Amino acid sequence: MPSSSNTPLPGRVLRTAVVLALTAAVATAVPAAQATPETPTAPAATAAPLAAKPYMGWTSWTMQSSKYPGLNPKGDYSYLTEANVNKQTDAMAAKLKPYGYEYINIDAGWWMDWTWKPQFDEYGRQKADPERFPSGMKAVADRIHSKGLKAGIYLPVGLEKAAYNDGRTPIWNAEGCTTADIVYDDLRTTNGWDSSYKIDFSDPCAQKYIDSQAQMFADWGYDFLKLDGVGPGSFKNGDNYNNVADVAAWQKAIATAGRPIHLELSWSLDYGHVEDWKKYSNGWRIDTDVECYCNTLVGWENSVDDRWDDAPAWTDHAGPGGWNDLDSLNVGNGEMDGLTKAERQSYATLWAIAKSPLYTGDDLTRLDSYGLSLLTNREVIAINQSSAPPAEPVTASDPQQVWAAKNPDGTYTVALFNLADAPASVTADWSTLGFQGKASVRDVWNREKLGTYRDRITQALPAHGSRLFTVTPHGTDLEWTGYEAEAGTLSGNASTAGCSACSDGRKVGNLYGGGKLTLDNVVVHKAGTYQVKVSYISGDARSALVSANGGGATSHKFASTGDWGTVNVVHVPVKLKAGANTITIDSGSDGYAPDIDRIDVQK
Repeated sequence: MPSSSNTPLPGRVLRTAVVLALTAAVATAVPAAQATPETPTAPAATAAPLAAKPYMGWTSWTMQSSKYPGLNPKGDYSYLTEANVNKQTDAMAAKLKPYGYEYINIDAGWWMDWTWKPQFDEYGRQKADPERFPSGMKAVADRIHSKGLKAGIYLPVGLEKAAYNDGRTPIWNAEGCTTADIVYDDLRTTNGWDSSYKIDFSDPCAQKYIDSQAQMFADWGYDFLKLDGVGPGSFKNGDNYNNVADVAAWQKAIATAGRPIHLELSWSLDYGHVEDWKKYSNGWRIDTDVECYCNTLVGWENSVDDRWDDAPAWTDHAGPGGWNDLDSLNVGNGEMDGLTKAERQSYATLWAIAKSPLYTGDDLTRLDSYGLSLLTNREVIAINQSSAPPAEPVTASDPQQVWAAKNPDGTYTVALFNLADAPASVTADWSTLGFQGKASVRDVWNREKLGTYRDRITQALPAHGSRLFTVTPHGTDLEWTGYEAEAGTLSGNASTAGCSACSDGRKVGNLYGGGKLTLDNVVVHKAGTYQVKVSYISGDARSALVSANGGGATSHKFASTGDWGTVNVVHVPVKLKAGANTITIDSGSDGYAPDIDRIDVQK
């Protein structure tokens, strides 16, 4: 039966209240890893809670990984040197620090020679390569701090094979413990490259080893650690690659090291363990590397464009204390980036509205004027750093799509994206934001007021282009009539099933191979195109054909909700006649559609 409602549906519907509550709570509920007392030998760089906002900074990995001429003259990854870190530190202090950028993050290879041979100290801990970092890692951190910035460092998860040394290496500050005690007897491997032995945390010596590494970084003065190759994730799964215990051990070690250290996890973390990542860390990479490992820094189709599909499932899990990490933002170097201007703006727009950390891998010594304007637009940075929730898609994940977030002051952040390879118009309909009538619109990138628009705004966008607006409603809230999927007519394989997250505890699934759901007696008083809310569940991205009254169907793509127990909501345009209508959601003869909770149509 239809039900009248103007209350939020289950799923992710612009949940301002949740993020505001988290913001208020962060000062009184800081995780243990954030509440570490300072010590005289390793003064904390700041007393603020870690990851209260998405962090901003620079990473060395993007240029290390590129084949762009001149970046890596001594072979792969040879860009990473103390001299280059110093250059980027100086450039950040001069160009980006006034806008909130603060972390200088040294990535993989700081303990490797030019042939990628690792070096370790007498306790099996990574030791700086004397050619790459002749002054040592503490001196590098001290210099970063002298510029008013924070220092970041990197490790792969597990015990590196070369540190094992036949199990004879003693563990620092752990009498009687050696590397033989901290790994499994069968020397099973772990991490995304199988470059380490899996640590066995059933032996207390294992925690002592992690403690020794954390203490070393704290003594050196580092404020940030990227722990890489973490699983489940990093393209690996199974018991050998479950590194939740490692992450928990790192959080525990940081808590006793005497210095707050931001713990960031990488890469392509498993959504099924999102609660673990939130519990034990301050950020998690949701996707693969954004770099193309080619003769530019990135490429649009390499993996930049994947983020529009992959980010939505994670949106609800970001907030003060821990953020969804979309990887580095490489929009500042023009030709070296490998992107058009339109792509660079879209890239920066998604990172900003998704509340991803804003850290670039560009060469800060040669930012072009357009790139500098993207990285230093104060209004865009304010969106990223504000207490509003991350934006999420309010329309289906089609080539033309709209993302939005409701801000604490009642305005909306609204982004229009044309992800197609050709120019197209994109419309933001106010009904997808929950109101109708007039609204004033501000163009955020161009910092100008566009005036008042009734019911919607339409923009012609280039291929891979975008616009970013602040929308201030002056209209009235909408009321909706809901239609439960399980009350519809099912055909083909379609069937009902229980669903604890769904509005009436039921959903319609098995929409594949011609399975259909038809909802009858959908009543509207005026003919027109309506933005119909679809509440759905889908563990992966799926498409469905949507039609009304037996007319032509339109295919729409629904982003993954992360698992088969989470409900998301998007809007699809449906042309309805005055009076009673039927709306059909069809898998197609050889397709798989998402499970459907309900639809809602505005009154």
